Amino acid sequence: MPTLERGYGRGGSGELSAPRLRSGTPERAGLDPGELRLLVRDVQGLTTGERPWAAGAVVVAGRGPVLAVEEAAGHAVRYAAYDPETDAGVELPAADRVPMTVDTPFDLASLTKLFTAVAAVQQIERGTLGIDARVGDYLPDFRAAARHGVTVRQLLTHTSGLRPELPLYDCPDDTGRQALLHAEPPTGKPGVYRYSDLNMLLLQYALERITGHPLDVLVRDGITRPLGMSSTGFGPCPGAAATEDQRRPWAKADRGMLRGVVHDENAWALGGVAGHAGLFATGRDLACSAGRCWRGFVRAGAHPGPGFRGAAADAARAGVRAGPAVVHGGAGGAGSGRAHRFHGDIAGAGPGDGHVPDPAREHGPPLPPRPGQPTAGSGGDAGGSGGAGGVSGPL
Repeated sequence: MPTLERGYGRGGSGELSAPRLRSGTPERAGLDPGELRLLVRDVQGLTTGERPWAAGAVVVAGRGPVLAVEEAAGHAVRYAAYDPETDAGVELPAADRVPMTVDTPFDLASLTKLFTAVAAVQQIERGTLGIDARVGDYLPDFRAAARHGVTVRQLLTHTSGLRPELPLYDCPDDTGRQALLHAEPPTGKPGVYRYSDLNMLLLQYALERITGHPLDVLVRDGITRPLGMSSTGFGPCPGAAATEDQRRPWAKADRGMLRGVVHDENAWALGGVAGHAGLFATGRDLACSAGRCWRGFVRAGAHPGPGFRGAAADAARAGVRAGPAVVHGGAGGAGSGRAHRFHGDIAGAGPGDGHVPDPAREHGPPLPPRPGQPTAGSGGDAGGSGGAGGVSGPL
């Protein structure tokens, strides 16, 4: 597999360079101290009371390489289970709860797709993956996708027509799971946007086929290690925040309380490493990927090669759903009975005014609760060139 030691860096050193985040004041970051105090207060409020919106959260906010806020609130583990009779979490004894810290990792869920998309664009730039090539050229055994002429661009831009997901978690073994994927044809109109986990799964298999390396290695060696994201990787992840009490009928599998293993049922069925879900990261690492480091990383790989800007760069932007952004998220604490989802997976970079919004104020109220199944979401921006920030909560 080609290495990263090529002329990607703007300084021509041959190695991909990434600015390291550093702590600083709101003034040094060019952000409004009052707005940041409100942000921290609001996040802390999400984790307090008898029925908090989230068991715990970590908020990281900054601009460029400067982090002006890095705070933890609540608990990484607060509940033993979800009680459907009371629609509330069963509290652990105080001595058994695990406090949230700024170093607590979180299940990134569908944010994993950003990393899969960038890994694909790296291969496009190197000429080993064609932006308009047919998936069947790399995966002839995926007969249905090959027969319908699904392209790499369609996978990256969610315009393949593939359905959102398949019940891979119900298959008895990997042979059955692969048979479902190989035989799955597009059911929507090609070229029309339709968000699908299957797009990133097919992209994962194509990447693994052409490089000879599994996705976790591609992400580690090509993205997280060069960016200094030492706390980001696929699970299992001991010490991570709990996500949910996963039991039927509110979930798709009976796995009980989850902590440190991917909550997505299909990613779990596939062994924990999947193109659509499976990564874990801390708030600081997430700020790195969402802010200046991510912007610099995509820019560093965006200029070599004719046509890259028009084709692969467009696909990269679509695949990562907005490039630099702030993840203002959080979720109902595991089994809290207050499982809400903000609209969308990730919001675009801001207008450059240095404003740090309240996601509840600026993106509307959360969607109606889904009992016992805490979920993740996002919305909001930090604004400014390379603005970065985030809020992560137990899923």
